[in-house]
Amino acid sequence: MTQYFINSIYLGTEGEGVHVGTPQVFVRFQGCTVGCVNCDSKDTWEFKTIVREWDIIDILSEVHKVGHLGKIKRVSITGGDPLHPKNVPAVLELAIALKKLGYYLNLEAAGTRIVEDVFAQMDFISIDFKTPSTQVVTKAETLTEMHLKYPGRFQIKAVIADDLDFHATLKVREEVRTLVGRETQEPWVLTPCYNLQEEFPKIRFQEIVNLNEEAGAPFRVIGQQHKWIHGPDKKFV
Repeated sequence: MTQYFINSIYLGTEGEGVHVGTPQVFVRFQGCTVGCVNCDSKDTWEFKTIVREWDIIDILSEVHKVGHLGKIKRVSITGGDPLHPKNVPAVLELAIALKKLGYYLNLEAAGTRIVEDVFAQMDFISIDFKTPSTQVVTKAETLTEMHLKYPGRFQIKAVIADDLDFHATLKVREEVRTLVGRETQEPWVLTPCYNLQEEFPKIRFQEIVNLNEEAGAPFRVIGQQHKWIHGPDKKFV
């Protein structure tokens, strides 16, 4: 039987990226070895089952229940790292089952790997570019592969803490455009960093908006709406 490492399943409204404001059921997998130093979900790093043991029937039932008995047909598969090899068999089994039931699937990918069997099941993929403040590296070749294999089905998100993060993102965007050999149409989204236990960072937002405008507006700047509404420490929203 496929082993599921599940942190939580809950109904929320997408708080970031191009689908901000869209209600969906979040299936949050447990376990991550990416190691972003500014991660706001370090409770999802350790591989363990939270609260209860899950199987595919349990999860499908919970998705149906929390989604107002199936009225909400969008699911975001997130983590943790749903693409860690320990999670991939469960993610793939779940994705296939949800697609058969007519769900729209979004995947939150860390940008460290592409898993073609999983990506083939997704309607949309949100893949990260890890900026210097995370102390994790995303290869330009990985983002280039996304453009070549999954055109029109993804966004690239970058959490921006300062001008160093901004210019690193700008540089890799140009590298990817060169490697792809054309202007890229898929959205690159800057997410201004909003840390745990922090007051709303208004100045940081303004500085990032200004940097983007000065560079000719190559990015969309979209904050984390759920943190505006509930504060930066609230879970399951």
